[in-house]
Amino acid sequence: MSFERDNIQQMTGYASGEQPDDPNTIKLNTNENPYPASPKVREVLDHFDIESLRQYPPATSLGFRQVAADLHGVRPENIIATRGGDELLRLVITTFVNPGEKIGMSYPTYSLYPVLAQIQDCPTFEVPLEEDWSVPDSFAEAMNNAGVKLTFLVNPHAPSGQLVPTSQVAELAEALNGILLIDEAYIDFADTDATSPALAVASNNVIVLRTLSKGYSLAGLRFGYGIGPESLISPMISKTRDSYNLDAIGQRIAEAALADQKHARESWEKVISERTRVHSELEDLGFNIPESQANFLLATVRAEEGMDNAESLYTKLKERHILVRYFNAPRMRDKLRITIGAPDENDRLLDAIRDLYGSR
Repeated sequence: MSFERDNIQQMTGYASGEQPDDPNTIKLNTNENPYPASPKVREVLDHFDIESLRQYPPATSLGFRQVAADLHGVRPENIIATRGGDELLRLVITTFVNPGEKIGMSYPTYSLYPVLAQIQDCPTFEVPLEEDWSVPDSFAEAMNNAGVKLTFLVNPHAPSGQLVPTSQVAELAEALNGILLIDEAYIDFADTDATSPALAVASNNVIVLRTLSKGYSLAGLRFGYGIGPESLISPMISKTRDSYNLDAIGQRIAEAALADQKHARESWEKVISERTRVHSELEDLGFNIPESQANFLLATVRAEEGMDNAESLYTKLKERHILVRYFNAPRMRDKLRITIGAPDENDRLLDAIRDLYGSR
């Protein structure tokens, strides 16, 4: 006998990127920042009062919310702190979307979105992106005609890295009948000003997702936050958020990391520089790659004898202890998503590909 709900029994869970046991394997598959977190994080750990752990942490992470509010020029009431960006996605769904109501997204997109929709027993509605990965002009109209309650838009887009300009995002928000969640997990690596906190706070239907996993080198901490109008943030904080959802150490670390903008921006600039170099060198090797504003590249693999598809190249790189991401899905089977690593990791990747394909 199974006690699972029917929709849970029938679904397939989210498949995260591989986590190698071999320390010699380089991970270019899960979009982690290759540079260390702020030294302020070490200071927090070195001076943390262990005795304080006998008490519950600040329930709503007000200290962190104040730091985030100051950074974005909003009020703490416009900020919710969450256990990674993924908790925010769950909260938005469970707070605002009834089972059976539709959740919309582009295709392709972050593969956790449809999984979370299935958990809530919500059908999904997908609008295919254009060939250049841009959002079609009919996107909002299609969502409205389908009766979508909540739309997810990851920007920069995953897995292509394509950036939707703020003006277009604003037009989408204005046109949509439901809530728009703008997932800005990778926005720190954009080399142009395209952020949406002010848009969200001024709206009645926009929530912006941010995370410390990528830009702040804290993927292991699991800390994220949302920005939006108080009408959307307040019910999540006061009603649907888990009590004491973020531990005391994590809150202090997140405050320190977010406050150290100088250190964070230095790491972003290094990633952007390496992204430009790796993009150029992979194109010289015959790969087709769209311009990316994230910390990864989506490379279309050229067919060649002995290396006829992306899955084959993924496997051969893995044999050389280099992990990249392969998605066995429509529009993705001839592509690899490659995280931008440190210079030596990128060199190792490029050398391996040159060896496998032969220099042009």
